[in-house]
Amino acid sequence: MTSTSHVTDTLRQEVLTGHLAPGERLVELDLAQRYGCGRAGVRSALVALEKEGLVDRRANRGATVRRITVAEAIQVTEARAALEVLVARHAARHATEADRAELRSIVEAMRRVVGEGQYTQYSDLNGRLHQRLREVSRHSVARDLIGNLRNRAAHLRFRLALQPGRPAQSLVEHEAIVAAVVGGDENAAAAAMEQHIASVLHVLRHWDDLGRGI
Repeated sequence: MTSTSHVTDTLRQEVLTGHLAPGERLVELDLAQRYGCGRAGVRSALVALEKEGLVDRRANRGATVRRITVAEAIQVTEARAALEVLVARHAARHATEADRAELRSIVEAMRRVVGEGQYTQYSDLNGRLHQRLREVSRHSVARDLIGNLRNRAAHLRFRLALQPGRPAQSLVEHEAIVAAVVGGDENAAAAAMEQHIASVLHVLRHWDDLGRGI
């Protein structure tokens, strides 16, 4: 029998990677069959993911993948901003040669997939790069807080990756962040990250003005 923790981890990953879309119903029986576990394990996983802000559970209506409004996405991104800047600064301070090589490798992969128009892959690499920056920073408090905030707006990354022209702009922003981190320039890394988050907020506020959902 599959463990509850495994079910929770698997379900979380499917939400975060967009395999389960915002608003999609999460039927306990279907998920139990899918993951090879009991309904109690699925129910426990749904409760855990509700606490993480990934799932909505309503009495007599079941569970769904949580939707967020553009306004909430803006607030999440604003809350992330200071933490992401802190992470970039600390990543520049603590990155080892192995860390620098990996960050350069991720950016190179990002260049390749943007050139090929593989925007879903770009979105995945974007998430991987930010995760590695959090790990390289060695700032565990900022890492955990950002992880929770990013989870609340996980599918935002995929929507941004499909915005015309956005991946190319995002690539330039991430290249600047990584160049500063690799160069050990804390101030430049912080400034590049601040500019990147400001760029994301600009897109979101434009969507909000247009009345678009996420």
